[in-house]
Amino acid sequence: MTAPRIAVLGAGAQGAGIGADLVRAGHDVTFIEQWPAHVEAMRARGIEIRLPLETTITPVHALHVCEVATLREPFDIVFLLVKAYDTRWAVELIAPHLAPDGIVVGVQNGMTVDDIVAVVGASRTLGAVIEMASNMFDPGIVTRQNAPADSWFAVGGIDPVAQARAAEVQSIMSCTGTVEVSDDIRSSKWMKLVANAGELVASAILDLPLAEAVRLPGVHDMMIRCGAEAAQAALVDGSRLVSIFGLADSETVDPGAYAARLLGEVLDKYSLPDTRTTVLQDWMKGRHSEYDELNGHVVRVLDGAGHAAPENSRVVGLARRIERGELERGIHLRPALLGQTSS
Repeated sequence: MTAPRIAVLGAGAQGAGIGADLVRAGHDVTFIEQWPAHVEAMRARGIEIRLPLETTITPVHALHVCEVATLREPFDIVFLLVKAYDTRWAVELIAPHLAPDGIVVGVQNGMTVDDIVAVVGASRTLGAVIEMASNMFDPGIVTRQNAPADSWFAVGGIDPVAQARAAEVQSIMSCTGTVEVSDDIRSSKWMKLVANAGELVASAILDLPLAEAVRLPGVHDMMIRCGAEAAQAALVDGSRLVSIFGLADSETVDPGAYAARLLGEVLDKYSLPDTRTTVLQDWMKGRHSEYDELNGHVVRVLDGAGHAAPENSRVVGLARRIERGELERGIHLRPALLGQTSS
């Protein structure tokens, strides 16, 4: 059997770390990235991954996004690690270079499965849940805060043909973390959104690492309320409260208890004292973040069902004003985040 040709489309902090693991495991991997300086750094020096206990430098084959049009050999598996809001165009970009039986694996936050399906079809789409923390501020250098032994993923399809490929992808990804096959990937991805809704944007609004943000008075409880609204949205959307992060199954169906459980797991196992969420990293770089694909999605789903989402709505409003330059992120926004005052 011929080894699969693999692309990592979106070789930023998370994509480069996963891609480096795949290369070091002997896989045929092409990195495709839109940050020119990062591509050139990887070409010149390889990708440097700074792990908690070691630093590795791995030579990689890296392409600029504009060079995708020059490709001739199709890919069998594409790991998609672009931002949720970039999903549609990125899949359109790679679709002509996907083998007839090739598959796109959306290793992303947010409910991106349907965006991928819309381009390549359900039989060629796998969704994935990712739980690892990485950052990248300099081209060619990634600080990965969770080693493979401490990283967790789930993969699954919404179509039987795709689901039959999940075990293959699980095996390939096993070098980068613990990988489970989900029999209900929509619910699994909703559960990650439950975790994300509380922590990603709220801590970024406060301009703090997650571990510091939760220690501020009232913030931890507010994050749980955000997650509870997301869990309610998942149920409204037809999903279930299922186990992720390797947690044992629970009988609880209470959205608040479930949100508290997930946030506790993130804080206990997947965050270091200096872990800054991906949203805060985006803002530190002057970039647009995924607040609308995360908290905004919760608001839209609940609004469509006639339910309010006051916590997530407040987060979205503050994040939007920060990105517009109307507010400066920081601890001074805590009262507004908690709904104690207008910003």
